[in-house]
Amino acid sequence: MADTPVPSNNGDTPKGLALAVTAYVLWGFLPLYMKALVHIGPIEIVAHRVIWSVPVAGALLIALGRTADLKAALQNPKMLGMACLTAALISVNWAIYIWAIASGNALDAALGYYINPLFSITLGAVLLREPLNKTQLIAVGLAAAGVLVLVLQAGSLPWAALGLMVSWGFYAFFKRSLPIGPNQGFLLEVLILLIPALVYVTWLGAKGTGHFGATGSDTLLLAAAGVVTAVPLLVYANGAKLVRLSTMGILQYIAPTMIFITAITVFGEQIDRGRMIAFPLIWAALVVYSIPMIRQMRAQA
Repeated sequence: MADTPVPSNNGDTPKGLALAVTAYVLWGFLPLYMKALVHIGPIEIVAHRVIWSVPVAGALLIALGRTADLKAALQNPKMLGMACLTAALISVNWAIYIWAIASGNALDAALGYYINPLFSITLGAVLLREPLNKTQLIAVGLAAAGVLVLVLQAGSLPWAALGLMVSWGFYAFFKRSLPIGPNQGFLLEVLILLIPALVYVTWLGAKGTGHFGATGSDTLLLAAAGVVTAVPLLVYANGAKLVRLSTMGILQYIAPTMIFITAITVFGEQIDRGRMIAFPLIWAALVVYSIPMIRQMRAQA
């Protein structure tokens, strides 16, 4: 998923809504693709996501004529340093997500993305000294209670959910410091990751343990990683410019809801007693968190 840039207009356009919903629906279907790669290690899949995203994102940037910003970023040490940090965070996020789907923890992946907005406002309060209003405090408290229930029930932290929440939350936080467009920023990140990804895939191939080229189906699935990774991000980035920030705040629940439904109906994951309590608490937190945004949307309408 991607951080939410501030839209350039004061209202929602039909095109923007269509693009935003399309991006979140595509992310909602992503577990089905990842499940088809369950026999391949998460790091190898991440490497191929990086490698095959470069030509997709690069072709779009060339077609749009926006390569000048990318060239400037590559010559700016400070911007490169920040991009290295965001690239590391997004690769960690991808690896945790892939592992969660492959290991039968898709429900934890949904949980991580459900609580991510609440983690983001907590980050803002702690790191940027942004005050939390009463509604936000209630929402964060409910989400924390949900996580506490999971810990007490399972006897351990839901590491996959927390890992996704923290890696994506900090990715979005630091991404704001990159003074570059979302399309250029994404290409910059995968370019930074390209060399280690190529080295890793080449090493696997030399050992004879790599999956690219092993079978026709594996090769096609891994080569499709670029489209699967880049297209939703690029569709999202362009849609976010044409809708309000509050609208994107509501739409972002589409993907984890689809992941939740897929985990239960397709993957057959079970909702234990802890999750039966925790998920309603977190959903309640999201309702409380969303009320001000809905009111704002109605007022602007």
